[in-house]
Amino acid sequence: MISASHFPLVDKYNRKVTYLRISVTDRCDFRCIYCMGENMTFLPRAQLLTLEELEWVGQAFVEMGVTKIRVTGGEPLVRKNVLQLFQGLGKLNGLKELVMTTNGSLLEKMAKPLQEAGVKRVNISLDSLRPDRFAKISRGGDLNKVLRGIEAALTAGFQRIKLNAVIIQHRNHDEVINLVQFAIDQGVDISFIEEMPLGNLENRDRNEVFYSSDQIRQELKTVFTLIPSMETTGGPARYYHLAQTQTRVGFISPHSHNFCDHCNRVRLTPDGHLLLCLGQESAIDLKRVIRSHPGEIAPLKQAIIKAMELKPQSHEFLVNNSSPILRYMNFTGG
Repeated sequence: MISASHFPLVDKYNRKVTYLRISVTDRCDFRCIYCMGENMTFLPRAQLLTLEELEWVGQAFVEMGVTKIRVTGGEPLVRKNVLQLFQGLGKLNGLKELVMTTNGSLLEKMAKPLQEAGVKRVNISLDSLRPDRFAKISRGGDLNKVLRGIEAALTAGFQRIKLNAVIIQHRNHDEVINLVQFAIDQGVDISFIEEMPLGNLENRDRNEVFYSSDQIRQELKTVFTLIPSMETTGGPARYYHLAQTQTRVGFISPHSHNFCDHCNRVRLTPDGHLLLCLGQESAIDLKRVIRSHPGEIAPLKQAIIKAMELKPQSHEFLVNNSSPILRYMNFTGG
């Protein structure tokens, strides 16, 4: 057990990194308008870390005190044999939380095997309850498949399920009350996410479509009683309990309420780069370290510890997109 005084994953701003997000693929069966371009060029599969290498990185982080791993994509469940990775990570001694973010399209068949592999919580993207609008935002996604996936997740017995909705003005901002009511009816949580300025958008001005967490919260207050909560999942969401329900509403607000002061996470990209901040390009190549020292975990750990020096104080997200991060959201999973 690593003592607090010897915790190796501390950046120069004295923030402890206890949370690793692993993006296992940049591919997805959707093409959501806030996540990627319509005509994407994906990484050649040969450039991806193998499932064994992804597990190796997870093991190194857990042995240095990381207690939470989130598996993301793209859509993680489109990665061939990805259940093998969940099963391996689920056995890591010291890992308290193995969680996943998914678009829900493949959960109908995968929910129970994932729960049995050790996944404790699942976040499912749901940006609209209208089939036509859902298909337009996701560029072809089938809402009914996602709803069946949510039902399967409820049946599987995860400790907690949360819906994620990216709210875009003039696209789905008029559904926030309906989305919360759906979450209440299902007995799950929901988080509303301000769109993050990653990648070059096609025919869309972020200034015109930005819809803040404050706007959403004010709208919800006209229908629901929101009670501030001190609970946290270790991520950036700020939660409120909904009176007389079991549902919490979270707000992830990279623009309007910067959460960088308490950032406890780093991200592994599908091709093995350790990204120190979602909103900057600081990164190191762990794939090179792994393949230069096969089977040796010490060099990998040293590279990770050294990377903590590169973690910036804050992101540089700008709504007006004047200095955009060129990498799309599907490459890091948010």
